[in-house]
Amino acid sequence: MPSLFRRKPADLVDESVTSVTTDEESTAARSRGYTPSKKELGQTTPKRPSAGRRPGAPSRPLTKEEAREQRRTARAEAAAEFRREGGPRDRGPERQLARDVVDSRRTVGTWFFGGALIVLVGSNQAMPPLVRLLSNVLWGLLALGVVIDSFLISRKIKKLVRERFPKSTEKLGSLYFYAIMRSITFRKMRAPAPRVDIGDKI
Repeated sequence: MPSLFRRKPADLVDESVTSVTTDEESTAARSRGYTPSKKELGQTTPKRPSAGRRPGAPSRPLTKEEAREQRRTARAEAAAEFRREGGPRDRGPERQLARDVVDSRRTVGTWFFGGALIVLVGSNQAMPPLVRLLSNVLWGLLALGVVIDSFLISRKIKKLVRERFPKSTEKLGSLYFYAIMRSITFRKMRAPAPRVDIGDKI
């Protein structure tokens, strides 16, 4: 009877062979399509340095002269950019068209401030009556010339805007005022700088 419940030595040998064979097969199968991670191999991936960071010498504080020169350079660059591109009020194709209309012609307004200075001096009570009279006449002619010039500029802008931008939402009154203010500014002081010459066809 005891021999019925006793395990044979051959059975123990078979179990050990079976377990070893299973482990070896799983390891072999995993080695074909499996790549162990560095963590499993006990290795640590080194951290990469942050992109764009370069070790450099600490920056020294600027002197007063250097800071002043830096501010002067920044102001010059901002002025040059404004001279080229203008500001937010200069954006839009309608505004560009209005500038071209003004810049393509000689305007009375460019002489307005110079004439106003002459009138101011000539209207002085210390001046002879004839000089004062001529100054007043000059002032009247300048004012009339600016009104006529502004009317002609506004009429041309209205015509071109309706032809080229029929769906424009730009207010014509604002566009007229923008063009008139540019017309009484000296050509060399206009911003953005004129891109057309006097006499060019718009």
